[in-house]
Amino acid sequence: MESLSPNIFVKDIRASIQFYQLLGFNLIASVPEEGDNFVWAMLMNGNVTFMLQTFESLGDALPEVNRTDGGSLLLYIKLKNIRDFFETVKDQITILHGLEKTFYGATEFSVKDINGYVLTFAEDE
Repeated sequence: MESLSPNIFVKDIRASIQFYQLLGFNLIASVPEEGDNFVWAMLMNGNVTFMLQTFESLGDALPEVNRTDGGSLLLYIKLKNIRDFFETVKDQITILHGLEKTFYGATEFSVKDINGYVLTFAEDE
Protein backbone atom coordinates (compact mmCIF):
# COMPACT_ATOMS: atom_id res chain seq x y z
CA MET A 1 0.00 0.00 0.00
CA GLU A 2 1.15 3.51 -0.71
CA SER A 3 -1.40 5.99 0.60
CA LEU A 4 -4.86 6.60 2.00
CA SER A 5 -7.01 9.47 0.74
CA PRO A 6 -10.44 9.62 2.37
CA ASN A 7 -13.30 10.63 0.09
CA ILE A 8 -15.90 12.51 2.12
CA PHE A 9 -19.34 13.27 0.77
CA VAL A 10 -20.67 16.82 0.97
CA LYS A 11 -23.62 18.82 -0.32
CA ASP A 12 -21.70 21.95 -1.36
CA ILE A 13 -18.14 21.40 -2.58
CA ARG A 14 -17.40 25.11 -3.11
CA ALA A 15 -18.36 25.96 0.51
CA SER A 16 -16.41 22.92 1.76
CA ILE A 17 -13.31 23.99 -0.17
CA GLN A 18 -13.54 27.46 1.41
CA PHE A 19 -13.82 25.90 4.89
CA TYR A 20 -10.79 23.69 4.38
CA GLN A 21 -8.78 26.58 2.96
CA LEU A 22 -9.20 28.21 6.41
CA LEU A 23 -7.28 25.17 7.71
CA GLY A 24 -4.49 25.68 5.18
CA PHE A 25 -5.59 23.15 2.56
CA ASN A 26 -5.13 23.85 -1.14
CA LEU A 27 -7.30 22.69 -4.02
CA ILE A 28 -5.08 20.51 -6.23
CA ALA A 29 -7.61 18.87 -8.60
CA SER A 30 -11.30 19.04 -9.42
CA VAL A 31 -13.98 17.73 -11.77
CA PRO A 32 -14.68 19.71 -13.80
CA GLU A 33 -11.33 21.51 -13.80
CA GLU A 34 -12.95 24.95 -14.19
CA GLY A 35 -16.15 26.62 -13.04
CA ASP A 36 -18.24 26.51 -9.88
CA ASN A 37 -20.19 23.26 -10.29
CA PHE A 38 -17.63 20.82 -8.93
CA VAL A 39 -18.77 17.24 -8.33
CA TRP A 40 -15.37 16.15 -6.98
CA ALA A 41 -12.29 17.89 -5.58
CA MET A 42 -8.96 16.92 -4.04
CA LEU A 43 -7.35 18.98 -1.28
CA MET A 44 -3.86 18.84 0.19
CA ASN A 45 -1.90 20.32 3.07
CA GLY A 46 1.60 18.92 3.50
CA ASN A 47 1.30 15.13 3.28
CA VAL A 48 -2.43 15.12 4.08
CA THR A 49 -4.70 14.57 1.08
CA PHE A 50 -8.41 13.95 0.90
CA MET A 51 -11.26 14.23 -1.55
CA LEU A 52 -14.68 15.84 -1.51
CA GLN A 53 -17.53 14.45 -3.60
CA THR A 54 -21.19 15.37 -3.96
CA PHE A 55 -23.89 12.88 -3.07
CA GLU A 56 -25.57 13.68 -6.40
CA SER A 57 -22.52 12.56 -8.39
CA LEU A 58 -23.00 9.04 -7.01
CA GLY A 59 -26.42 8.74 -8.62
CA ASP A 60 -27.73 5.28 -7.76
CA ALA A 61 -24.25 3.77 -7.49
CA LEU A 62 -23.00 2.61 -4.09
CA PRO A 63 -26.27 2.73 -2.16
CA GLU A 64 -24.23 1.64 0.86
CA VAL A 65 -22.89 5.21 1.17
CA ASN A 66 -25.08 7.01 3.69
CA ARG A 67 -26.60 10.13 2.10
CA THR A 68 -26.70 12.21 5.31
CA ASP A 69 -24.36 14.94 6.53
CA GLY A 70 -21.35 14.01 8.60
CA GLY A 71 -21.07 10.53 9.92
CA SER A 72 -19.16 8.22 12.18
CA LEU A 73 -15.89 9.12 10.47
CA LEU A 74 -13.30 11.13 12.39
CA LEU A 75 -10.30 12.43 10.47
CA TYR A 76 -7.20 12.33 12.72
CA ILE A 77 -4.55 14.69 11.38
CA LYS A 78 -1.05 14.89 12.83
CA LEU A 79 0.88 18.14 12.45
CA LYS A 80 3.69 20.19 13.91
CA ASN A 81 3.28 23.45 15.85
CA ILE A 82 -0.26 22.61 16.96
CA ARG A 83 -0.46 25.55 19.34
CA ASP A 84 0.29 28.09 16.58
CA PHE A 85 -2.17 26.33 14.25
CA PHE A 86 -4.87 26.39 16.94
CA GLU A 87 -4.37 30.13 17.49
CA THR A 88 -4.65 30.71 13.72
CA VAL A 89 -7.98 28.86 13.25
CA LYS A 90 -9.79 28.99 16.62
CA ASP A 91 -11.85 32.11 15.85
CA GLN A 92 -12.78 31.03 12.31
CA ILE A 93 -14.24 27.56 12.85
CA THR A 94 -16.30 25.54 15.34
CA ILE A 95 -14.04 24.12 18.05
CA LEU A 96 -15.49 21.01 19.74
CA HIS A 97 -12.64 20.42 22.20
CA GLY A 98 -9.85 22.90 22.87
CA LEU A 99 -6.19 22.07 23.22
CA GLU A 100 -5.60 19.31 25.72
CA LYS A 101 -2.94 16.76 26.54
CA THR A 102 -4.19 13.19 26.20
CA PHE A 103 -3.33 10.18 28.38
CA TYR A 104 -1.28 8.82 25.45
CA GLY A 105 0.88 11.95 25.28
CA ALA A 106 -0.53 13.82 22.30
CA THR A 107 -1.74 17.41 22.38
CA GLU A 108 -5.01 17.58 20.47
CA PHE A 109 -8.02 19.68 19.59
CA SER A 110 -11.15 18.76 17.64
CA VAL A 111 -13.26 20.78 15.22
CA LYS A 112 -16.47 20.24 13.30
CA ASP A 113 -16.49 21.03 9.59
CA ILE A 114 -19.47 22.55 7.79
CA ASN A 115 -20.68 19.10 6.75
CA GLY A 116 -20.79 17.62 10.25
CA TYR A 117 -17.48 15.73 10.05
CA VAL A 118 -15.13 15.81 13.04
CA LEU A 119 -11.43 16.52 12.57
CA THR A 120 -8.94 16.01 15.37
CA PHE A 121 -5.58 17.68 15.02
CA ALA A 122 -2.73 16.19 17.05
CA GLU A 123 0.93 16.64 17.81
CA ASP A 124 3.22 14.42 19.84
CA GLU A 125 4.85 17.18 21.89
